[in-house]
Amino acid sequence: MSSTPPTPPKTRAPVLPRQPLMGPGAATSAGPAAAIEDLRGELQGWFEMSPLGQVVFDESGAVLRHNAALTQMLGPLPGQLRETSDEFRLLLGWPAELPAVAATRTQDGWLASASGEPLRVRVRVRGVPTGGGRLAGSAARWIAMFEDRNIEDERDIARVEIQALMGTAGIGVATWDAARGWVGSVQRGSRTGAPDGDATSAGGSLMAVGRDLVEAESMADYERLQAALRTRSRIEVRYAVRHHESGRRWLMTRVEPAELGPQRGAFSVVTVDVTEEETARRRNQDLLTELTTILDVSPAGIAYLRGEELVRCNHRFETLLGGSDYPAGKPFDEILASAGVPAETVASLIDAVRDVGTLETELLLPAGTHRRTAIWCTLALRRTHETAPGAIGMVVVLADATRMKSQQSELEALARERELMFNLSDVGIVYQRDGQIERANQAMADLVGYAPEALKGSPMSRLYESEAAWQHYVHLETRDMATLGRSHGERQVRRRDGALFWAQVSTRPVAIDKPSAGTIMSFVNIDERQRARESLVQQADRTRAILDSVLVGIVTVGDAGIEWMNRSARRMFGGELADFIGAPISVVAGDELDHPLRRTDYGETLEEGQAETFECRLRARDGRHFWVVGNVVVTGQSTANRQLTYALLDIERRRQAEVSIVQARASLQRIIETAPLAIALFDAASQQVVQLNQMAATFAGRPMKEILGRVPSQWLPGPEGAKLSADLHRALATPGSVQRELRRAADGAAAGVDGEGAHGVWDIRIVSLRSAADAPDQLLMVASDVTAQRAADEARLAAAIAQREMLIKEVHHRIKNNLQGVAGLLQQSASRHPEAAGAIAEAVSQVHAIAQVHGLQVGVTGPMRVRGVVEAIATSVQRMFGRTIHVEVHGPAPHRFALTEADSIPIALTVNELFTNAIKHSTPAAGEAATDIRCRVDCTDATVAIAIANRGTLAPGFSLAAIPAGVSGLGLVRSLLPRKGARLALQAHGDEVVARLELAPPAVALLEAGP
Repeated sequence: MSSTPPTPPKTRAPVLPRQPLMGPGAATSAGPAAAIEDLRGELQGWFEMSPLGQVVFDESGAVLRHNAALTQMLGPLPGQLRETSDEFRLLLGWPAELPAVAATRTQDGWLASASGEPLRVRVRVRGVPTGGGRLAGSAARWIAMFEDRNIEDERDIARVEIQALMGTAGIGVATWDAARGWVGSVQRGSRTGAPDGDATSAGGSLMAVGRDLVEAESMADYERLQAALRTRSRIEVRYAVRHHESGRRWLMTRVEPAELGPQRGAFSVVTVDVTEEETARRRNQDLLTELTTILDVSPAGIAYLRGEELVRCNHRFETLLGGSDYPAGKPFDEILASAGVPAETVASLIDAVRDVGTLETELLLPAGTHRRTAIWCTLALRRTHETAPGAIGMVVVLADATRMKSQQSELEALARERELMFNLSDVGIVYQRDGQIERANQAMADLVGYAPEALKGSPMSRLYESEAAWQHYVHLETRDMATLGRSHGERQVRRRDGALFWAQVSTRPVAIDKPSAGTIMSFVNIDERQRARESLVQQADRTRAILDSVLVGIVTVGDAGIEWMNRSARRMFGGELADFIGAPISVVAGDELDHPLRRTDYGETLEEGQAETFECRLRARDGRHFWVVGNVVVTGQSTANRQLTYALLDIERRRQAEVSIVQARASLQRIIETAPLAIALFDAASQQVVQLNQMAATFAGRPMKEILGRVPSQWLPGPEGAKLSADLHRALATPGSVQRELRRAADGAAAGVDGEGAHGVWDIRIVSLRSAADAPDQLLMVASDVTAQRAADEARLAAAIAQREMLIKEVHHRIKNNLQGVAGLLQQSASRHPEAAGAIAEAVSQVHAIAQVHGLQVGVTGPMRVRGVVEAIATSVQRMFGRTIHVEVHGPAPHRFALTEADSIPIALTVNELFTNAIKHSTPAAGEAATDIRCRVDCTDATVAIAIANRGTLAPGFSLAAIPAGVSGLGLVRSLLPRKGARLALQAHGDEVVARLELAPPAVALLEAGP
């Protein structure tokens, strides 16, 4: 047995038992939502109570949650990881080195603590799924745990030193850390009385023992010790030294390595004077050898304990407990614990031996590192005499009882499994004999709606639709079991309420050689599967009906040939489905050896669902040849039922159409070249000329080679190139066509539409040609020479205008003559009826005003000027009433204001009425003759005002708006004035009354400046 203590077992975190999310009554009381809320509350409590700092963040770096332990460790944490230090993000691996879902990333490093001191931490980051996603999905959140490693470093150093000091006294110990060097040492005095610091003292460090002091027989052990120190390996070496005073002494040096962190090794060195122990050990070695030989040949494991610590044991004891070389002095409870025996069991065993003196029991030793399978052992403990106060000697005997226990367990397990399989199975199970149900499990009772007790003793026919159906199934079962030894099939089973459902029934005999023993029958509800199967068949029928209605030929080909084709394919191939079933699809291929339908490598070259497109010519059964375009898809490649599905589209008409299109394009090209139109094709992006005909070159006045590939500004002079470029841009953004006329000068320079020296007129139309993707591709310009047409149109227009003006003048002349005749008749009536002379005179004045308007239009070409109308009416009124009217015109360009054709008569009547009112209502001063009437016409840039003044006064409270519209005086004026652009005011200025009529568009028209 080696005296080197084994490495302490690693501590494992306690595993909490998995608790159900809901209790038995949760579904009917609180419900799953309440259970989930309780679980969330528990998780939140665990998160906050954890002594380790924890933080939850997402992929964007947002800190979703962190606990108080992390704040206490590192201080307040910002809301975004990007605001933290580089060391913090590096330890988390954010953003580029985050672990996947269910993977954990561990990293050690240094951070600044909340107080600013360096803090060594270990960070574990794990990706967790969110939203109930599967583990295979991408993680949306990560949780990180921060562990303070400073305390663990100190603990590891202490643990290394304690392990080195275990079982020693009067030692010298020192620990070396890769990061800090020798961090501490302990020296004690020698038990032999050697002075402190002496090279041979028990407390002296290893470095004080020189090579010259080591005995020759121990030199090999001393070299092993030096090598272990250089490699920082665990070793325990005993070697002899000779001192000039103490003589020959035995020393034991132990080296205990440790790892305080990545790239941070450490080890402790302990040196002990073991001269007395070595002497006693060598003296007892012979006795131990004899005793060990006796123990090793025993078939039972035997060990002797003193004070619950192992003194010695045989090899069989170690083998049964799954260990190797148990050292003397190792506690018995640790030995049993390392073999898998619970600590409380060990404690109860020791207590029982102390109380009673003997104990026999059985222990289950689980599988471990040195034992592949668990074993049962009988354990016998017997107390011996006490060798020291408080120390109890015990003899332990272990014997392997695995075979006996295994046989017993197998029998119990078989009985238990049989009962569990029968009662806990989700499959309905019935044990029947002679047509009677001997036993049924709970699943069968739930399936048919009876209690298990109600089914016991019932006839099997009770589970079927009728007695006849049961007899039919019995006949089938008897036949199948006679030939196959079992029966399997789908049957309709009746529930307690009479409803029928489909079940998969399997029947096996209890004993093949004894039919009277009955049979075991299992029932599985496949009602939903049966309905799904029927639905699938219906769906397949509907799918084939849909495929029969499409115009694309669909052909399914298996390993044996054609399996199915739709109506379009049958019409395309010139036959029915029966004519092609089992035949290769190449029967409709042409004579080409490389025909796509003759290929047999689609199954190897195409992946599942991948399609390959081809175009070929087929030959139908009736000898008709036609072109098709199609593709082939492989389905069921990973199964035994691999199929090729061909989709074929008849393009014979399309190919003929393509030939026709080519011919039409050639014809169109010839037409373009010979057409009397200038045709040019522009690139939509660059506006460069792509194609043009000779007429377009004539339009530009340049050779074709100087126009091709150039923009309009390079072959059109002056601003016309910019205008054409703008028209191209406008046509690109306009769904319709852009049209404009261009007048070309004789030297090729452009002239205005109304400019002189025009040589020709071209009508230009530009349209955008769009591609299939609805994106502008090209622009087409068509220009036609319309010079002769425009000249003829202008001649016809001039003749029509001249004729119209002549007719208008004749009409106005005749109207004037008629109105003058009417005025004469009215004057005759006034002479015959003096009592109506005043009213008739007013009407005559109005008729004369209208006649003046028509008279002005007889001799004037174009619209009537306001100035001329006012002067003509003033002259007419002056002549009729014998009163002088002075007309003054002020302002720039009064000739610009003209009356519109619609408003000329109403405004003329209004002016005539204002003149008449001024004459009728003027009151000369006492002793004076009648005063003259003054008229002032003021013209501005946009309005013309006519002011008529006469001596007189207005009645108190006079308001023009209060005068009702009618046929009298100012009422008539209000009725005649246009609604827009005319405003009338009547005001008193001293001893005069001024009537002001202000006209603006649209009551008047503003003409261009001219004579």
